Amino acid sequence: MSSFWQDLRYGLQMLWKHPGFTAMAVLTIALGVGANTALFSVVDAMLFRKLAVQEPDRLALFSASWNPDKFSPGSFSGSSRKDPASGITVGTSFPIQTLARFREQIKDSQSPVSDVFAFSSVALNLNAGGAAEVASGQVVSGNYYAALGVPAFLGRTITDADDDASGTPVAVLSHQFWTNRFGGDRSVIGRQVNINNVAFTIVGVTPPGFGGTGQVGQTQDISIPLAWEPQIAAERTMLRRGGYWWLRLMGRLKPGATLEQAQAVFANAFQQSVNEHRAARQANIKTVLKTIDPADYPKLKVESGSQGEMNARREYVKPLRLLFGVVGLVLLIACANVANLLLVRASARRKEIAVRLALGASRRRLVRQLLTESLLLGALGGGLGILFALWIKDGLFIVSDWGGRGMTGLNPRLDLRVLGFTLGISLLTSIIFGLLPALRATRFDITPTLKDAGRNSSASTSSLLSKSLVVLQVSVSVLLLIGAGLLIRTLQNLRHVDTGFNAKNLLLFSVDPSLIGYKEEKLAQLYQQMFGRLEAVPGVQSVTFSRFPLLARSASSTTVFKPGMLAPTGRLASQGGVHLLHVRENFLQAMEIPLLAGRNFTTQDDARAPQIIIVNQAFERAYFPNESVVGKRISFDDEKPGELEIVGLTRDAKYESQRDETPPTAYIPWGQALRSMGYATFEVRTTSEPNAFVGAIRSAVHDVDANLPVTDIKTQVEQNDETLASERMFAKLLTVFGVVAQLLAAIGLYGVMAYSVSQRTQEIGIRMALGANRAKVLRMVMQQGMVLTAVGVALGLGSAYVLTKYLESLTSMLFGVKARDPWTFAAIAVLLSLVAFLAILVPARRATKVDPLVALRYE
Repeated sequence: MSSFWQDLRYGLQMLWKHPGFTAMAVLTIALGVGANTALFSVVDAMLFRKLAVQEPDRLALFSASWNPDKFSPGSFSGSSRKDPASGITVGTSFPIQTLARFREQIKDSQSPVSDVFAFSSVALNLNAGGAAEVASGQVVSGNYYAALGVPAFLGRTITDADDDASGTPVAVLSHQFWTNRFGGDRSVIGRQVNINNVAFTIVGVTPPGFGGTGQVGQTQDISIPLAWEPQIAAERTMLRRGGYWWLRLMGRLKPGATLEQAQAVFANAFQQSVNEHRAARQANIKTVLKTIDPADYPKLKVESGSQGEMNARREYVKPLRLLFGVVGLVLLIACANVANLLLVRASARRKEIAVRLALGASRRRLVRQLLTESLLLGALGGGLGILFALWIKDGLFIVSDWGGRGMTGLNPRLDLRVLGFTLGISLLTSIIFGLLPALRATRFDITPTLKDAGRNSSASTSSLLSKSLVVLQVSVSVLLLIGAGLLIRTLQNLRHVDTGFNAKNLLLFSVDPSLIGYKEEKLAQLYQQMFGRLEAVPGVQSVTFSRFPLLARSASSTTVFKPGMLAPTGRLASQGGVHLLHVRENFLQAMEIPLLAGRNFTTQDDARAPQIIIVNQAFERAYFPNESVVGKRISFDDEKPGELEIVGLTRDAKYESQRDETPPTAYIPWGQALRSMGYATFEVRTTSEPNAFVGAIRSAVHDVDANLPVTDIKTQVEQNDETLASERMFAKLLTVFGVVAQLLAAIGLYGVMAYSVSQRTQEIGIRMALGANRAKVLRMVMQQGMVLTAVGVALGLGSAYVLTKYLESLTSMLFGVKARDPWTFAAIAVLLSLVAFLAILVPARRATKVDPLVALRYE
C-alpha cells in the first residue's frame, strides 16, 4: 500500500510539473467521457429506466397479435405495429369486455396475477380559475394506483369507490402539471375545476418522477376514473361502444409467478372477451360479421410491464444504438490522442526511466508507475467529463427536440447508475490509452540511453505506434463524417421535396370544440363565426381548415369500393385504401393546390346536398388508370355502392410526411362530415410574416368563445420541419461528433508530425548542411504526414463502404441518397485531406527554419 501512495504522489508531481501536457490530456479525456456519459444518461432514460412504482418487475403488460388479412378488431385506438416479415399486427389496446373477463379470472385463487388494471389516454379541456387550456389526460380504473403501489404526494389517489358514475367526479394531477400549472400550491386539494364542462374535484397529486404507465417520456397531466369517460367524451364515448378496442391493460404478478404462466391462464379469458366484443360490435353496426376460423382469432401476449408501454422505446433502439456507436468512436479517438501524448512524453523521459532501471527498479514497477499516472489522468478527465456531460446532456435534449415531440416527462439525469458508468469508462480508457505507452516506454537498451548515444529502436517503435494511432484517428473521422454527410444530404433532399402546396405565409392552430359540448349545427355555427372573425383580421388573406394539418404524421384512411366489383361472397370487393381529409370548401385554393379537372367545393356542399369528393392524381392512377376520374362514383361502405360522386381532380400533395409517396387521397367537404370535425386545424394565409398575427388570431378566437383554447400554433414551415425532426437531430449530432473527431484527429496528426520533426532535427540539419533547400525539407515533412493521412482516409473509406450499409437498414434514415454515395465519399475525403494538410503545414514550416549549426549539435 505504501508503494501505491508513493506512485500516486509521484504521479501527481509529474502531472503538476507539466501543466500543458496535463491540461491537453485531461480535456481530451473529458470530452470523450462527457459525450459518452451524456448519451448514456439519455439512453438510460429512454430505454432502461423502469417505472417509479412498487416492484416494477412484477408488472405484466398485455397486448394482442393478429393477422390483419383474417381478423379486424373494428375500431381501434392505441399503439400498434406490424411485423414486415410475418405481416402480424401487435396492438396495445383491448375492448372493455377483456377487462371484465380478466377481472373474473383473477378471482380464481390459482391465478398467477393478483390484480388487473386499465388506463387510456383522453383529450381534456381544463378550465381552472377562468383560464381554459387543453391538457393531456387519462381515464384509469379505480385500482390503478393501488395495483401500481403509487401513493399520493399530496391528498389521495383514485380508488375503486371513485370508479362509479353515480359518485362524485374526482381528478388526480401529476406532480409536473401541479408544479407548472398551479405553481405547487398545496391548497389545490379540494378545489373544483371544469373538465369538458363537467365539474371535477382535485383530490390528489402523484409523487415526482411518476408520469404514468404510457409511452416513454409521456406524462398524463390529469387522471380521472374510468366510469366518468362517457360524461367527458359525450357522443364520442368509447366506454359505451362495445366494439371499440381502446383500453390498455396491465397486471401485477403474484410472488414467484411468471409471464408465461399469466399468458397461459388468461388466453381463454381473452378469447371469450373477443367473442363478446364481436357480438357487441354486431349489435352496434347492425350487421352480421363474417365467421372467423378459431385459428385466426387474435392471440394474447404478455410481456414485462416494468417500463410501461414499449412501442416508442422500440422505435428509438436502433437510432440510439447508432449514436452510442458514434460517441464510442469519439472516445476511441480521444484515447488515441492521449496515448500519442503519453508516447511523446515517455520518449522525453527515456533517461529518467533508464536511470531508474539501472538503479534496480523492475520493469513491472515502472509500468505500474506510468499506469498510475494514466489512471490519474483518467480520474481527472472523468471528473471534468461529468461537468461536460451536464452541458452535453441538456444540449442533446434541446437538439433532439424530444420535449417538443410529447416527451415532456423524459428527464435524463446523472444518477448513481450513470455515474457508475462514468467511473467504469474512465478507468477503462485510462488502461486503454496508458498500458501500451507504458510498455513501450520501458522497453529499450539502458546503456546507449545513459550514454546519450542517440535514438534507439524504442524511439522508432514509438514513432511507428504514434503513426498507427494517427491513421486510426483519421480513418474513424472519415467514417463519422461520411455518416454525417449522408444524413445532411438526406435532410437537404427532404427539405426540397415538392410538397404540392405553398407552405409560405401560412399559420396553423388547432381547436377542439367537441370537448366543451359543440356538435353538429352548433359546431357549424361556431366555425362560421370563427371564419368571419379571422378573415376580418387585417393582413389575413384567406382562412381554411382541415381535420389534420398536412405533413404532421397524422392521417385518416378507409377502404375504397367500386360499383360492380364484387367479391366471391357477392358483396362489394375492396379495391384498396385511400387517405381522407375533411376540409373547408376553400381548402385547395387557400393551400394553393391546383385543381386539374372538374370543380371545387362550394358552401352548398353540405349535409343536404349529394355526397361528393375531390381526389388527387395518385387516386386516379390507382383506381381509374387511363381514364378520367371526374364523374365516377365510389363508396367507402360496401353496403352503399356508388354513394360518392367524384367532382374534381387535384394535383398530388404530400399528406403525412415528405418522405412518403403521395397516397391516394380524397378530400371531403366539412359540411357533409360534421361529426368528424370536432377537432380541426385552421390554416390562415397571411400577407406577411405569419408569426406576427398570433396575438390577433388568439383574440379573434377568444371573442367567439373564451372557453375554447387555441393550441399548436406554428407556421406551416415549422410544421414541415417538425416532421423532419429525427433526420435533423441525427444530422446535427453526427455532424457535431464528426467535427470533434476531425479536430481530435488533426491535433493528433499535428502532434505526431511535431514530434517527428523534433526527433529528426539532427537529420534535417545534416540534409540542409549538405545542400538541401527549404522547399525540399518542406516537401519531405509534408509527404510523410500526407502519406499517413492517405492511409487513414483509405481505411476510413473502406470501413464506411462496409458500415454505412447499416444506415440503409434504418429505413427512416436516408432519403434520395444511397449509403455508398460516391459524391459524399469523395467530398469527405477531400475535406479531411485539406484539414490534415493544414495541420501538417505548421510543423513542416517549423522544420524549414532549423539552423544547420544548431541541429548538428542537437541531441
